[in-house]
Amino acid sequence: MLPSGLGFPLFMRCVTVALAVAGATLFWLAGLPLPALFGAMAACLLAALAGIRLKGAGQISILARAILGVAIGASITPELVLRIPQIAGSLALVPVYVLLIGLIGVPFFRRLGYDPVTAWYAAMPGGLGDMLSLGQDAGADVRALSLIHATRVLVLVSAAPLILTGLYGASLTGTVGAPLRDLPVTELALMAAAALLGWKGAERLGLFGASILGPMIVTAVLSLAGLIHSRPPAEAILTAQLFIGIGIGVHYVGTTLREMRGFVLSGLAFVLILAVLATIFTELVTLTGLAEPIEGFLSFAPGGQAEMTVLALVVGADLGFVIVHHLTRMVLVIIGAPIAARLSGIRRRAD
Repeated sequence: MLPSGLGFPLFMRCVTVALAVAGATLFWLAGLPLPALFGAMAACLLAALAGIRLKGAGQISILARAILGVAIGASITPELVLRIPQIAGSLALVPVYVLLIGLIGVPFFRRLGYDPVTAWYAAMPGGLGDMLSLGQDAGADVRALSLIHATRVLVLVSAAPLILTGLYGASLTGTVGAPLRDLPVTELALMAAAALLGWKGAERLGLFGASILGPMIVTAVLSLAGLIHSRPPAEAILTAQLFIGIGIGVHYVGTTLREMRGFVLSGLAFVLILAVLATIFTELVTLTGLAEPIEGFLSFAPGGQAEMTVLALVVGADLGFVIVHHLTRMVLVIIGAPIAARLSGIRRRAD
């Protein structure tokens, strides 16, 4: 008999984590790539679609994103700062990329019958949490946004490794970080402080994407000051992958057949449009010599920032280069989408 009352959410969180660990273990035993991420994601996705009322890991999942924020910040080195003029050419294409996605995506969702506000925020290539928050404030259909953006992230995260290995010959067996035992205690302490203080400080300031950007900023300062020379330990990054996989899977909890036919299929169709645009821009920066193929692909793949960070770490890509592009996209969308919506006359849904 299942527990009830106040203890039930905690019980279901434990069930969710147990399923994720089991999925990761099965993927690892089968020799599949990124077992912590994809095993957890697959197990939670299947369980959610089977009707099990999984629960996200709450603050632990947010802490997992903070770990990735530290990994990004540690990659912002004086050498990367000196390379910013070289990156400027491909960065200049990001606003064009975002604009094209909006110009194509909003009419696409309107033709599918979505109201103007929901269509607007469904088309924006921002972070899932940020788009849900902005969309909710604007009066969009939050359930539709949740499933459309979760589907975008799910498909892109699942397809990206196949593209990286099949098209670009990348290896997914790269070391994500040094083992815990090999890192200096002082640097571990600094990274832990950067994760917690950066996350909570950014939340207090109301910074978007606080769980990633706050730790990233604090760690970048420490890295530029020469106090940190390593990424978080491999064990921490693998744990972060597990909880990111959980986060993707649990978004499908309670999905009905009607929502599968409508919202999820809409998200799948939109992913095809995004794939075409991402391919065009990847080829553009690659053929013009603005980026190496793997970095170009990861920089313009419109997936979640945390998920792209994991992939960049695993394939040994230039993490600083990739993340600067994703940060630019996120800033443009978070700041620009609400302003552009008002200027375009996008109105709140009628209740």
